[in-house]
Amino acid sequence: MTDNAKKWYVVRTAGGKEKKAKEYIEKELESSDLGDLVSQVLIPTEKYFQIKNGKRVSAERIFFPGYILIEAHLTGELQHVLRNLPYIAGFLSEGKDKEPVPVRDSEINRILGRVDELIDQGGETVIPFTVGESVKIVDGPFNGFDGTIEEILEDKRKLKVMVKIFGRKTLLELNFVQVTKE
Repeated sequence: MTDNAKKWYVVRTAGGKEKKAKEYIEKELESSDLGDLVSQVLIPTEKYFQIKNGKRVSAERIFFPGYILIEAHLTGELQHVLRNLPYIAGFLSEGKDKEPVPVRDSEINRILGRVDELIDQGGETVIPFTVGESVKIVDGPFNGFDGTIEEILEDKRKLKVMVKIFGRKTLLELNFVQVTKE
């Protein structure tokens, strides 16, 4: 079997069960003689950062929820085995005769390129704040003060917060990690 005979297919899974479905596929391939028909099983994910309890935390989310990519030489036996595994709902883009249609090379290259690009970037940051929201300062000289977000400076990862100090409103520029939501 040559690798150029293998094509990429999209397998539909139960929502939120992509990792379990991948495990079942890999276990089945190990225990049967079908392992040489499959090159890789991939769950495209992306890394992103969010602010939790004043700290920047790395997290990962599935890029296509409910789907797994599989590179395989798809025989009738392999199709049958995959369709009958737990958490697998079949193939995406099935033709009239229920035959899975492979993903176009240009599309899979775009998807795989997008996944590689996100890994290289180190992810995007999710901004957990909104203008007008009340926050509590947890770090710095104004620790313990409450304020209201006036402006979000995404590129600098800072907030402009209006705080009342000695009865006067003062605008402070703070890092995301220096404040928490009230």
